[in-house]
Amino acid sequence: MVADDGTAEKRWDQALSGDGAAGADGNGSTTLSRDGTADHDGDTTLSRDGSARADGDEAASNVIRLAEIVPGASGWSSSLIVLDDPVTGPSEEPIVGPEGTAPETGDRVAVPRLARHEIVLDDDHRVGVAVCGQGLPLVLVHGFTAEGILYAQTLSRLVAMGFKVVAIDVAGHGATQGLPTGGDDLASYAALLGRVLDELGIRRAVLAGHSMGGRLVTQLAADQPDRAIAVVLIDAVVGQCWDRMIGLSRFMPPVLVALTALLVVDTLSTLPLLRNPSQAAKLGRLLGPTLLGHARRPWRMLGPAVSLLRSSASGGMLEALAEARVPVVVIHGDRDMPVPYATAVDAARRSGGTLVTVKGGTHSWVLKDPETLPAIVAQLLDGPLARVRAAALGAAGLRTDASPEQIEATFLGPHAWVRYLTPRLEMRTIAEHHHRSCYRWTVEQPA
Repeated sequence: MVADDGTAEKRWDQALSGDGAAGADGNGSTTLSRDGTADHDGDTTLSRDGSARADGDEAASNVIRLAEIVPGASGWSSSLIVLDDPVTGPSEEPIVGPEGTAPETGDRVAVPRLARHEIVLDDDHRVGVAVCGQGLPLVLVHGFTAEGILYAQTLSRLVAMGFKVVAIDVAGHGATQGLPTGGDDLASYAALLGRVLDELGIRRAVLAGHSMGGRLVTQLAADQPDRAIAVVLIDAVVGQCWDRMIGLSRFMPPVLVALTALLVVDTLSTLPLLRNPSQAAKLGRLLGPTLLGHARRPWRMLGPAVSLLRSSASGGMLEALAEARVPVVVIHGDRDMPVPYATAVDAARRSGGTLVTVKGGTHSWVLKDPETLPAIVAQLLDGPLARVRAAALGAAGLRTDASPEQIEATFLGPHAWVRYLTPRLEMRTIAEHHHRSCYRWTVEQPA
């Protein structure tokens, strides 16, 4: 953690600005660590102590390119780093943000762009994160075989609603190393998630998780309820129906085979090739590197898969959220075959949460249509999430119209690392876009 006297922070600022021993010229890649050092062979590791070393670590390459650091009026601002990323492309061609065919208005607007990073924890565990925006922290944890950057389009839309979005790659996925033991159960993955939040300096956040990620944020919030402003479960593997399926699969292999087949079918249908070729092309650009990574190192999925099968029942965690009065929103597609809709009904009942039913939604509807989840959140911000937000701000002594800077000062640590990983919003002249979500939904409040 950062020293309270600000000494470590000062040396970190020197490293970022190029005044310290470590720096980057904008042409190399950068990996960030608290106790690591700076690799200078085109790949750079910045550390809190400003030291440097060259070891040619291939894993550090093409993660972060530090192009510009801009000091704010009162020290370092929370939007400091402009990146080029191998997945999202150079800054001149962001693939995130709204698309459409409306004419240009001539107005310059802020275009959110997710910045991808790789950080190193105290035990040298490398973790991939993606960050964008300013305001109320919202942490998204992806599903099995996915990674955070796949949700870039959806997350960029949430930025416009006043969220600082942080997507974290689960152990064994994306840029995150697997757990040393392979992860005996999912509790190990949730514990790593908590360590990453501590490293980033995120005190409290809206914790959102899709599929397996929903199980991880549920467990984290149940174990440490003070971390959660709210929990958002998106087709999450928590609830009695899923627990029974996993229990049966341990003794009846055909159940596991059928579940695997359903996941494969859902994955193949994720790209909306016929309904929306443009969206399919953009999602394909994000999905391509992920699939290539699985093809090169398929064994990485064995640990998470075994941990998922060995996971304990989730009912106690959901009831713990209700007991701790953690606000829960359960969002689920009613045509989700791998994780049946009955799972969500039970999860909402046990947690005392709000149930949002996505009509016609399959397991990966959130990836198929980047407009639906932001539209649901926008509606909830006029209802249950508005009350949650007001309560969280009020408990911190803030008004509901508090500025993004005030909100971040409340929910992030004084030297939160995530501030330095947040890219500036780019100002561009773009067309106005008004896309309707592809799905419809209903909202049921808890009894």
